[in-house]
Amino acid sequence: MQLEQTTLFPSEQLKEFTIKVFLHFGVPKSDAEQAADVLSLSDLRGIDSHGVARLHTYFDMFKLGRINPKPNITIVRERKSVCTVDGDNGLGLVVGPRANQIAIDKASQFGSGWASVCNTNHYGIASYYSFKALERDMIGWSMTNTTKLVAPLWGAERMLGTNPISIAFPGLKNKPIVIDLATSAAAYGKIEIAKRKGKKIPKGWIINKEGDMTDQPADMIEGGALLPLGSERDLGGHKGYALSAMVDILTSVLSGANWGPFAPPFALRQEIPSRSVGKGIGHFFGAMEIDGFMDVTEFKQRIDEWIEVFRNTKPVKGQKAVLIPGDPEHEEEVIRRKEGVPLIPAVIDDLKDISKQTGIAFT
Repeated sequence: MQLEQTTLFPSEQLKEFTIKVFLHFGVPKSDAEQAADVLSLSDLRGIDSHGVARLHTYFDMFKLGRINPKPNITIVRERKSVCTVDGDNGLGLVVGPRANQIAIDKASQFGSGWASVCNTNHYGIASYYSFKALERDMIGWSMTNTTKLVAPLWGAERMLGTNPISIAFPGLKNKPIVIDLATSAAAYGKIEIAKRKGKKIPKGWIINKEGDMTDQPADMIEGGALLPLGSERDLGGHKGYALSAMVDILTSVLSGANWGPFAPPFALRQEIPSRSVGKGIGHFFGAMEIDGFMDVTEFKQRIDEWIEVFRNTKPVKGQKAVLIPGDPEHEEEVIRRKEGVPLIPAVIDDLKDISKQTGIAFT
């Protein structure tokens, strides 16, 4: 498959532009810097769909007054190590880090901390938040629900989001193990790319609007749905569906956010739900003090040993080695910090459009 032509940009240049865009809409400087940091890490780790490629959507949402630039983020209910946070319809890139820090601070006090969040918006990559717990010698958890794109097992319509989960474990000499996965069979972005290039996709990723499996990406985009991780029942689709349900409940049923098919869309072109059952979308954050289970250094050594044993697994033909969760992103970050972030023409055009509308220079 021919790759789209890209242009490299220094990550700091993109980050500074992003900060200025958020400042343009009245976001406080510290919050603008925080939001830009989340998007920047997405780009650096190769998760291009969640970096500056999303900036025009945030721009559009701000223009329409759909995001509060100066939210009053509050704990509305708590008991010892657990709490519910109301994000006051702020940027998820600001609400998420604030709520995640609350969970980490609770873990410092009680051994573990957990925060369920309502009245928030798209929060970037899930692993940004699990990473933060590693800085405090903790295991980090992060989840969010999203607007409906995925059919439940044996369902013929969109009812759940891609509902990602991230958990991170620190190593001593090795890079951390970073699990960051959607609970759908494939990312929606892959369907869009295949459609644009006129390519078929693997059977088991999507269904059409009648509920039949198809390899034509347009069938999903035009009223079909993604399938849950695992696809069919015989291939483990019930497990992906169960994981997605877990994320939906912890992030949204528990917090008072909109769950399932009622989660509001982030992209303007997506369908508005028929009714609301809560406030905004939801997140869920957790942090666990390793020291409460065993000595921190001993745990990190055991993680290193785990990594090394699995790296030495006999690989299948055609593959050099078994990957550890987080390997591709760790490798991409090293390259991009040195060489820059590759942007496709469509993203560059979006950033130039923002520049034209705001007067903020982008070159």
